[in-house]
Amino acid sequence: MANKAITMSKLRQVLKYFFQGIGTKTISNTTGVSRNTVKKYLAQSRYMRLTPESVQALSDQQLHDLFRYEASLPLPDSNRLQTLFTFFDTSGKLLRKRGVTLLHLWHEYISLHPDGFQLTSYYKYYQLWKKRAEPSMHMEHKAGDKMYIDFAGEKMDYVDPHTGEILSAEVFVTLLGASQLTYIEAVGSQRVEDLIMACENALHYFGGAPCAIVPDNLKAAVVKTNKYEPRINENFEAFADHYNMSVVPARAYKPKDKALVEGAVKISYRRIYAMMGPQLCTGLEALNSRIREYLEAHNNKTMQGRNYSRRQQFEEMERQTLQPLAARRFELFSHATITVMKNGHVCLTNDKHYYSVPFGNIGKKVKMMYSNSKVLIYYRYELIAEHERIKSPHSFSTIKEHLASHHQHQLEWNADKFIQDAANIDPVVEYYIRQVLHLKPHPEQAYRSCQGILSYAKRVGKDRLVNACKRAHDVGTYNFKAIENILQKGLDKQMNDIASIAMPSHDNIRGKDYYQ
Repeated sequence: MANKAITMSKLRQVLKYFFQGIGTKTISNTTGVSRNTVKKYLAQSRYMRLTPESVQALSDQQLHDLFRYEASLPLPDSNRLQTLFTFFDTSGKLLRKRGVTLLHLWHEYISLHPDGFQLTSYYKYYQLWKKRAEPSMHMEHKAGDKMYIDFAGEKMDYVDPHTGEILSAEVFVTLLGASQLTYIEAVGSQRVEDLIMACENALHYFGGAPCAIVPDNLKAAVVKTNKYEPRINENFEAFADHYNMSVVPARAYKPKDKALVEGAVKISYRRIYAMMGPQLCTGLEALNSRIREYLEAHNNKTMQGRNYSRRQQFEEMERQTLQPLAARRFELFSHATITVMKNGHVCLTNDKHYYSVPFGNIGKKVKMMYSNSKVLIYYRYELIAEHERIKSPHSFSTIKEHLASHHQHQLEWNADKFIQDAANIDPVVEYYIRQVLHLKPHPEQAYRSCQGILSYAKRVGKDRLVNACKRAHDVGTYNFKAIENILQKGLDKQMNDIASIAMPSHDNIRGKDYYQ
């Protein structure tokens, strides 16, 4: 094995032909490797229970190290060794639990088998068993620690239920590191909104959240790669925070960081893609329903070289280590930078709706983050306002406390209030106020006029105001200025015996809904 590149290439050829069922003599003649060497490699391969997938997942260096280590150890078919390997087969998964070590397991092993291997040999044969059972060293993963995510290279086709057009869906693949419980979903794109939706669906499928999520430098998750501090997409990081997870992107040129999920993708081609058949599903929902059938079969299938399935392993040692899910699903927020207007509001241009902020922020640039249900407004990373999102255009969402003290009372202004206040004075005043509300082109103008008119009830008395309204009605003038002129000039006092105004119907008056 002096020339590793050549040797590993030859070894891969030997193993490839072996997996195809080709005999030793033919393999030797085809590859130019001696028959005895071929026999040696094939014996080691059978002993380690290698598969085409496990060999493909190994780098040349890993493959070299695996066979070199294997060759350095005796391979006795002793009952003791088989007993030890059986113990590892049933108990080795416990190492993925936090706090469990090989030493803990050795004490358990010796208590069950007093004539078993001592600690040094036990460690040595554990390394051999681990490589035999999991050539890519999956045993390093702790329960509840990481969730690995990626998109498959091959898409799945489906029929658009509305147009009949054949569309291609991206296939999202994720699994938990310790149990390898897998989740697969077809989505419309690799955009961040679809990635977050798929990740969230996976968490609900698992029934909990791990400590970290590991993307393979997906563009929707990682804005800029960096060896020490990669820049994470803001929305994806917010999603992870929502479920108390960290985002730990796979390191570039570190194949072991993503070996698990790449292996899951390869398996999905055989156990899901190949099983789907040529018939296309109508709509993503139907496609995912079929995927789920084969996914469940995959998760419940006994794992290679093990006596348990991914689902069994998950239920026994990983489910209880996951964090509880947040009570509410994550909401994806969009964001914009906006200057606060002089009226103390900012406008969400998508809806043309206005939201208040504390009046001290007038003229400042603020960051608005909005989802389908919420609007959050920040200034220098501090949340200064929170509103329910309202999609009615040209209207205002105003929190009273956000306004300056001399503006806060204006929030109470509405048509019903002014009509009721006028009715409490006299029906004549009520009718006059209704006319003012009807004739003013904008509600705010009408409210100011009504406030001014009604204020005269305290300033000059109710009787004078009633007479002023009668006088203004006689000349058909309905505004604050008319009432002001009548009272200032005392014209109301010249009306000693004014007949009562015949109150007309209000059918021509704007309804109260106009002033909402």
